[in-house]
Amino acid sequence: MRSIAFADFLIGLGILFMVEGILFAAAPEWMRKAMKSALATPDNVLRGVGLGSAVVGLFLVWLVRH
Repeated sequence: MRSIAFADFLIGLGILFMVEGILFAAAPEWMRKAMKSALATPDNVLRGVGLGSAVVGLFLVWLVRH
């Protein structure tokens, strides 16, 4: 039997794929530009944005769960 946390993880992963797929389908040129921009961005900036996004995501999950 799967735990609720694992089911929530799979739901979140599915939503991530759905949003990414919609962005690629609706605006492929914009996504190409975004990927080129990411390639040109220094590693420390990408790490900072990634860490910030993770913290915001964790806060949102905590907020919904409590």
